[in-house]
Amino acid sequence: MPKKYSLTIQGHSTSLTLEPVFWQALNEAAAADGKSLAALVAEIDEARTTNLSSAVRVWLFERAWGRHGVAAAGDD
Repeated sequence: MPKKYSLTIQGHSTSLTLEPVFWQALNEAAAADGKSLAALVAEIDEARTTNLSSAVRVWLFERAWGRHGVAAAGDD
């Protein structure tokens, strides 16, 4: 079941609604990249074209499939 997580990115409070498995994967990705969770979410936020929670899920999916940094299908 999705859970709401609060954090501050670029000086602004925001929240993400993610399933626990996505929250865990996001924390692991930040640690693997040597970044704070807020810094990683800020990067995802800057590049997103949809709501932040969806953007995080897509980013994690693309990372898992080795497509990180590649435009998703349908993005022009």
